[in-house]
Amino acid sequence: MAVYSLEVTTGDMAYSGTTDCVFVTLTGTEGESERTKLDNFGIDFSAGKTGSYTVKTSSPLGKLLLVKVEKDPFLFLPENEWFCSQIVVTTPEEELILFPCHRWVSRGENVELRGGKAMKVFEDDHPLLIDHRKRELILHNHLYQWRTFAEGVSRVSNFNDMSELPAEIRFSMSRALEISYTKKTALAELKLKGLSESADAWEDIEAMKNVFWLRRTPISEYVAEHWTEDDFYGFQFLNATNSNVIQRCKKLPSNFPVTEEMVKPFLEDGSTLQMEMEKGNVFICNYKMMDGLPTRMENGELLPLTAGLCLLYSNPENKLMPIAIQLHQQPSVQNPIFLPSDPETDWLLAKMFLKNAEAIQYQIIYHLLNTHFLTEACAVATFRCFPVIHPLYKLLLPHFRYTIPINTVGRARLLGSGGVFSESSLGPDGLIALMKRALSETTYSSLCLPENIAARGLESVPNFYYRDDGLRLWSIVNSFVEAVVKNYYPSDWEVCKDSELQTWINEIFTNAFFENASSGIPAHFHTAEEVIKFITMVIFTASAGHGAVNNGQFDYHSWIPNSSLLLRKAPPYAKGQATMQTVLETLPSVGQTVNFMSTAWLLGKKYGDRILLGSYPAERFDELAVKQMIKEFQAELLYLSEAIAKRNAELVVPYNYLNPAEIENSVSI
Repeated sequence: MAVYSLEVTTGDMAYSGTTDCVFVTLTGTEGESERTKLDNFGIDFSAGKTGSYTVKTSSPLGKLLLVKVEKDPFLFLPENEWFCSQIVVTTPEEELILFPCHRWVSRGENVELRGGKAMKVFEDDHPLLIDHRKRELILHNHLYQWRTFAEGVSRVSNFNDMSELPAEIRFSMSRALEISYTKKTALAELKLKGLSESADAWEDIEAMKNVFWLRRTPISEYVAEHWTEDDFYGFQFLNATNSNVIQRCKKLPSNFPVTEEMVKPFLEDGSTLQMEMEKGNVFICNYKMMDGLPTRMENGELLPLTAGLCLLYSNPENKLMPIAIQLHQQPSVQNPIFLPSDPETDWLLAKMFLKNAEAIQYQIIYHLLNTHFLTEACAVATFRCFPVIHPLYKLLLPHFRYTIPINTVGRARLLGSGGVFSESSLGPDGLIALMKRALSETTYSSLCLPENIAARGLESVPNFYYRDDGLRLWSIVNSFVEAVVKNYYPSDWEVCKDSELQTWINEIFTNAFFENASSGIPAHFHTAEEVIKFITMVIFTASAGHGAVNNGQFDYHSWIPNSSLLLRKAPPYAKGQATMQTVLETLPSVGQTVNFMSTAWLLGKKYGDRILLGSYPAERFDELAVKQMIKEFQAELLYLSEAIAKRNAELVVPYNYLNPAEIENSVSI
């Protein structure tokens, strides 16, 4: 007789235990055990607990290959799903083998777990494992399919509703309940105040400060006090939620006829615009991508949207100051260049309209398209192309936690009818047109932070914390990925031979980028270095990239005058005609304002079961070398976090969105 000892661990999240009956079957090279019920005295599978069990066979099973897990009803009780974290088997030969699971198990499912070291497709040599690998991919190709969300926009997963999601990728019960509770309490407060349904214009900007009683942050309060100040306006192009548009200006665009006389009062004494451009002190934000997009109809009229340009100057005090704004792409008498010396209200409106275009472009392109949709495409390809034993599945999966569920919800609630993004100035048709236009212009280098920063000439801009923290994070992630990839792909030959890896990158190239070779996205991998770069981009995008654009939403976008997705009145076409009443009439109505504010709160909230970058509570690797790499990765992240905290302690407005202590491992909100 041979005795196999099993340590079976249940997940530690709420509601992960079960009272159902759990059975296992062990399969080895020399045979299969009987279907064995795991049953000790008392409750066996409680949240966070590990139970010890034995499986006995008449003779040794040889090399242990698979553990089959099944769950049957207990008496007539209704089902409660079980989250199985892992099973560790000790063989009669005293070999310990980890069988990762980390998924929900439902009644009637036949869950087969593979254990041991990660294996590439050409390394499997046993017929049972080769067959298991094929069957697993066939099942996942059936479960996870590509769907067209809109023509010309990255394809998404085939799930239209949360009820359709496989158990292995759904929200935990605690996360689902927390999301529901957060939404209900925020809306209840607004309804209690009678604000959410009001179509009235604001009578006083200061009244917006009373929308929420408790939902405030130190930065959101700072924004509400300083949003009209030019130095803070410029600061936000570097260190708020979107640092992706600004670039160094070496020569003025022909459609932005700023003259020396216009901006001379705002430059260093004795200097000229040309001299400052040559020194590298002049920057530009150009929102030409917004030009000509269809806008939404409200009260029988099309809402305004400008595709403006803004010139900024880094002054001797290292403050980035806006010095000229043009609200439309084509210069004309009715499209003047606004200056800081213009009447205060004119300059304020010009800044507001530019930030309206900025807010929409930020949310739709740099947040939704470049993090949520891109990460989802990589997740779908990973499920379809890699079996769970593949080393890159093990490496990537933690960075896709909750991504498909949150995107499934988000597409309906944000982009669907009545969704907050659909209620922006653009509306549904304009949003899709913008996404299509942006995707056609996306390049591989723009998604890789070091190349992106260099291409925009931003290597030496002072007080650019997003760049400083982001480049250090990119380097840390890249070093970790390089160590793991080279551990499994010591030669380029192994990269070329891995058919699953080649299918994976080709699916992403095809479905996320529509085989656009000019984007620079690879369709195939030829070297390990190519694999390292792409996976670094994927992990950085899913964690730090999303954190940078998401985590400051409430801080910077809850004060609607600072950054609104919607402006209702036409932009100024002449100077000296606007008043503060014009500003109030231009801002969203009371109801629209509180809707935008509550959405900023919901999207920027930190949830209780979040998993931070570098944390891998779901143990998937069984190799000691890779476990050591993870520890070194965590140590580097901790060191960076401490450095950021030390710097932030000296800043009036701290930048914490790329602090590893605040970055989730995945796009999960």
